[in-house]
Amino acid sequence: MKNLGDLMKKAQQMKANLDKVQAELAEKEVEASAGGGMVTATVTGNQEIVSLKIAPEAVDPDDVEMLEDLVRAAVNEAIKKSREMMSEEMAKITGGLPLPGIF
Repeated sequence: MKNLGDLMKKAQQMKANLDKVQAELAEKEVEASAGGGMVTATVTGNQEIVSLKIAPEAVDPDDVEMLEDLVRAAVNEAIKKSREMMSEEMAKITGGLPLPGIF
């Protein structure tokens, strides 16, 4: 029975650590750009877009598709960086052990 109690304490401690990391990730931001910096996206560790900057020279009414591609590329890269940051932070807590369903 003692082992079960120890296991429960460890699980509760891990949950508290996970909650702490989630809160910290919400405060951290990563940035990615496309088109040589013409479009820049900033995303939190929770994959929330907090900023999207578009240089005036990127706006061409005759080539909207290029702007769409640049925005998509910048946002996707920022989300990728955010997920990598999240994985690194979670690995610190779990020792690299994957926890399906946590994120």
